[in-house]
Parts: sequence; C-alpha cells; structure tokens
Amino acid sequence: MRLRAAIPLAIAILALAFGTASRAEVDQRDNLRVSFNANFAPRSLPRTQPAPVKVEIEGKIATTDGSHPPPLRWLELEIHRNGILSGEGLPVCTQPTLQSTSTETALDRCGSALVGRGSFQADVELGRGVVASGRILAFHSRREGKEALLLHLFASVPVRFTLVVPLTVDRRKEGEFGTVLRAKIPRIGGVVSVSQIELELGRRYTFAGKRRSYVSAACSAPAGFAGAPFSFARGRFRFEGHQPIRITLVRSCSVR
Repeated sequence: MRLRAAIPLAIAILALAFGTASRAEVDQRDNLRVSFNANFAPRSLPRTQPAPVKVEIEGKIATTDGSHPPPLRWLELEIHRNGILSGEGLPVCTQPTLQSTSTETALDRCGSALVGRGSFQADVELGRGVVASGRILAFHSRREGKEALLLHLFASVPVRFTLVVPLTVDRRKEGEFGTVLRAKIPRIGGVVSVSQIELELGRRYTFAGKRRSYVSAACSAPAGFAGAPFSFARGRFRFEGHQPIRITLVRSCSVR
C-alpha cells in the first residue's frame, strides 16, 4: 500500500516540476531586483547524442524605489553539461573590429560569424532618467586562445552608443555545469545601465562536409524515464556597490 501511495505522489511532484519549468526566477538585494530566465527548444531530445537547439535568454534589472539601477560589472553563466556550445569551423570576429560600429556595420564586418540576435534597453542618467533601446548581435570569437562569444549592443535613440562585451567560454570536466561563460562589463561614458535584454542563440551551418549546430543538447533522463527536470543554468551577477546575486534555473526535457 505504501508503494501504491508513493507512485502517484512521485508523479504529482514530477508534473509540478515540469509545469513550472519555464518561469523566470527573481532575486533581490536591498533595493536591487534581478529577473533571469532562459529556455531552449526543442525540449524533446535524444537521450545520449546531442541534437541542435536554440536558447533564449532574458534578463531584467530594476530598483524597488525607482532609482537609477547600478551598472552590471561582471557576470558568469553556467550551463548544464548536457548542453554544448561550439563554433568549430565558424569564422572568428574580433573585438576591435566591432568597436564604435552600428548594427549594420557590425553585420557587414562580421556577419559570417553571427550566432545570435536580440534586443535590449538601458537606463541612461543625463540629469534625468532616459531609456535607450537597441539591438544585440552575438558573434563567434576567440579570446586568449579559447573559444569566446562577442555581444555587440548598439543604441541610436535617444542616446547613441556601442557596447562590445566579450564572454570567454570555459569547459569543466566535472560537476553539474559543464560550460561557463564569463564577462567583465566595460563602462560606458556617463552612467549607462543595461536594464533589460532578450537574446536568442543558435545557428545551423556546414563544416568539413557535416551539418553542425552552434548550440546542441541531449536529455539524459534516468533509464526508464521519458523525461526529467534538471538544473539548466546558473547565473551570477555583480553590480557596482551591491552584493553578488546568484540565480539557478530548473528546466525539463523529454527523450525522443
């Protein structure tokens, strides 16, 4: 009887985990509130062999009292080891190539290395609060001999600026998270704080006669299970004048 009672309970817990798998997580330190969300598609994946996926990342930064949000100075994004990020065979874009460029110029110079697109908003302190918006481009790159990702942010209205953020890509042999992206955020003239981003990463291409994907993943659910929840990503964020914030996202996949 205990076993019969435990089975429905386990199913209910698993269903709850699957049902809440796509929500954003929010953390707050003092008056600073950070929302972090990430998802991938398709959710149905092979159990062992990685298959192409696209990843969507969303982030929002705000203050509870309406004051200007502090600038983000450092970030670290850890991805579950069943997710693979690789640009083998793709052209490489360099940071100096993108400096002081518009979105159109960045595409002209590095379009062959493009692996993602998105948008952003930024709070600009010019004696009064001004909200600027623009586009994000993500390019395959290399930094200090390692694979890297370059984020190109460009806004033209009401304030014109370009921000190029290099993210190093490190691999871990052990642990739950196998890929780590790290970035130190450069300052922009005045007080400019990126307050919202939406970014989609993913590209299919051919190299050495084989079809490849910039992002791929497998669903390593336990034997006998058709799917499972797992810790998909963990973000660490450091803001000027504030304690670090860490947020973990739990997602789910199914075996096809």
